[in-house]
Amino acid sequence: MNQLYKGTPFDLSGRAVLISGATGLLGTEFALAAASAGADLILGDLDGNRLELLKNEIIASHPDVHVLIQVLDVTRADSCQSIAQLCEDRFGRIDGVVHSAAIDPKFEQGSDTSRFSKFTEFPLALWQISLDVNLTGAFQLAQATCRIMEKSGRGSVVFLGSNYGLVGPDQRIYKKAGQEAQTYKPAVYSVCKAGLLGLTKFLAAYYMNTSIRINLLTPSGVWNKHDSEFTGHYSSRTILGRMSEKEEYRGAILFLLSDASSYMTGANLVIDGGWTAL
Repeated sequence: MNQLYKGTPFDLSGRAVLISGATGLLGTEFALAAASAGADLILGDLDGNRLELLKNEIIASHPDVHVLIQVLDVTRADSCQSIAQLCEDRFGRIDGVVHSAAIDPKFEQGSDTSRFSKFTEFPLALWQISLDVNLTGAFQLAQATCRIMEKSGRGSVVFLGSNYGLVGPDQRIYKKAGQEAQTYKPAVYSVCKAGLLGLTKFLAAYYMNTSIRINLLTPSGVWNKHDSEFTGHYSSRTILGRMSEKEEYRGAILFLLSDASSYMTGANLVIDGGWTAL
């Protein structure tokens, strides 16, 4: 049989993994998980200060891992190309990519709810911004990194989906007691996440007969200091009766990046507490 790599199935030692949106809630978890498996990291995000803090955190607990950081704006093709080139220049290849950069309208405590207007009143400018980051950004980063993966003919790309890319949002859970105006999860979020599933399948088919694999990881609501009312509403829609914890996606990202998923491409790994099973 063709063995792409040596080592245990979940081992990432000696591999270079690039993560966009690395300082985000899940991006940080993905970086910590990859480092724990021995991967060398290239971390990109808009906030250079937070990247530096994350780098220091990883090195403190994993001193044998190499960590490079670079400010990354996925809406700019030259920025995507620059971080991909940094990875190739430093490590000679790209073995894994996690595209975690995204605009995700959230309802955590203290969040600005003015963006969650009715569908007929949603601003075109906000629609375009989300498309630029969530879809065009994924396209541009994939172009830049796959161009390098083609040289070795192998690698794993993971896009980040959402249960709302599979089913429509249940807008009832965003209604607050005593709130005069209803707030809504915007349509553009669902459209972007559904589009990433399409991009996943296209690229998987495009790289047929190679060992370049493209998959989608689909999480659902991750608890992040949400108030008790929203947490209760969301939890009641899941089979497991709760929101997810951010650490619960570490195993999934290691699976998708490693040889443990070597016969998996064009697939969608759904980890949503049973939301889409109902």
